[in-house]
Order: sequence, then structure tokens, then C-alpha cells
Amino acid sequence: MEYQWDFSVVARHLPLLLEGLAQTLRLSLAAIAGGLAIGLVLALMRLSGRRWLAWPAIAVIEFFRATPPLVHLFWVFYALPILIGVNLSPFAAAMLALSVQSGAFFAEVYRAGIVSVERGQWEGARAIGMRPAQVMRRVVLPLALRRMVPPFVERAFELVKTTALAATLAYGELLYQAMVAVSRSYRPLEIYSAVAVIFFLVLFGASLVMRRIEDRLRRVER
Repeated sequence: MEYQWDFSVVARHLPLLLEGLAQTLRLSLAAIAGGLAIGLVLALMRLSGRRWLAWPAIAVIEFFRATPPLVHLFWVFYALPILIGVNLSPFAAAMLALSVQSGAFFAEVYRAGIVSVERGQWEGARAIGMRPAQVMRRVVLPLALRRMVPPFVERAFELVKTTALAATLAYGELLYQAMVAVSRSYRPLEIYSAVAVIFFLVLFGASLVMRRIEDRLRRVER
């Protein structure tokens, strides 16, 4: 029997899906902000030249890059509260797990960007009397950040898609709300197709904006 598509069910559940999209964006922005901060700390530790700082950073980076994000979500939500004695909400657990996991990837982006800055820039800044921290803050990072934008954007997009795993913690992001809609309508093909389209529109639209920003940065660097 040929399947009869009925996308009116999507229209009926659109407010629920939009609510899920809002929660997806909320989690994504929080995890990206946390990941950028954690990644910068890990990258600076790894590049410090001090083994007692570099080796722990390397261990964290390699561990979180080599293990599945779903395991991180489950561990933070179910195991961490046992250790610290504090229950975490689904949002807090997902944000913490995804921030650390994405921070490991962002750290490698920071590291690659920093080491790509020519030695002459470092030496010139030191020659005019800047301290190492000032060289990093005022000279190296501004130059490196322009080169980091494309890999940062790519990783941020991956993170947005990874937030769908937070549905396993009953966090009300887009996929979770879609599951609720399916349980009410029994129309999984239409609902999950709509979810795919929503993700595509959001990420494709964001990619167009970021391409414009990248083009401007390239012109400025030239």
C-alpha cells in the first residue's frame, strides 16, 4: 500500500517544534561559549612548555576527542551527581558535557592557529618590550583568530547537530519535542522529515552568514 503523506500534522505541531528549536539553540550557544573558553585554556596549557601543565591538557584533549559524546552525556547526568552529591538538570548536564567535549576540539583549533603565526610577529612584539602574556593577548591571538574562523564554524555546526543527543536526557530540544509530536500523531515520517528540514535551514542559513564574515576577514588580512 502506498504511503499517504500528510504534512498538516507538522503544521499542528509546529509550535512544539519551534519550542524545541529554541532549546536547541540555547544549548548550542551555551556549549559553544563554554567550549571556546575551555578550549583556550587547554590550548594555552598545552603550548606552555611546562610538562605539569601540558601533559594534563593533552590527556583531556585526547580523551574527549576519542570517546563518544553520548557517553559523556550519560556520565555527567547519571554518574557525576553520585560523586558530587548534586543532581544536575538535563540542560546543565548536557551543557557541561558538550562544553568539555567541544572544548577538546576547539583546543586543537586554537593550537593550530597560534603556532601558524609567524615567528617574526612574536619576536617583533618582544623587541618592543611586551611581556609573553601581552604578546599572546595583543598580537598572536588577534592574528590567529582570523585563521581559526573556518574550523571554529565547522566545529560549531557539528556541535549544533550533536545537541540532538540531549534528547536521551529528556531535555526538550528539537529532537525530543519531535518524539513527543510523533507519540501524539503517529506520523514519524512527516515529523522527522520536518526536523531534518529545520536543521538544514538553520545551519545552511548560518553558513551563508559565516561565509560573508570569512570573506571580510580575508580582505582585512590582505
